Amino acid sequence: MEDINKHTLILGIGNDILSDDAIGPKLVMELEKSISDPDVTCLTAALGGLEILEMIKDYKKVILIDAIRTRGGVPGAVYYLKPENFKETLHASSFHDVNFLTGLELAKKLDIAIPESIDILAVEIVEDLTFSNEFSPQIAEKYDDIVVEVKRFVSKAISNP
Repeated sequence: MEDINKHTLILGIGNDILSDDAIGPKLVMELEKSISDPDVTCLTAALGGLEILEMIKDYKKVILIDAIRTRGGVPGAVYYLKPENFKETLHASSFHDVNFLTGLELAKKLDIAIPESIDILAVEIVEDLTFSNEFSPQIAEKYDDIVVEVKRFVSKAISNP
């Protein structure tokens, strides 16, 4: 297996058959089309907690892209968070697992290699309980703008070592 310790991981988290919840994976698929840097890996996952920790270990930089639902949030808004804020995202914590921040602390204590830099891009969504391959009308309307904003952030993040 190659040494990925120098790589950046862009991880889209969400369930691609639950309407807006698919925003993370769909954005990562869009990003993958435009990223030619061999030091950047794009993956998607429908999981949370310690399972995310297992996927991100050994990477130097990680960008997580996930859905978020906040009280009074504007659909399509993109929030820029760090791990300390993660509890707001839909997948970085789980009732059936330790939360992501606890997992990071545990990894540090166990000398598991965790990323030096972790950014979380959380997109405000409307619907995450309806089985559908389509976004809600509010997210579909703003999707192109969301893609542009996320690409801008990711481009800047991967060009800064």
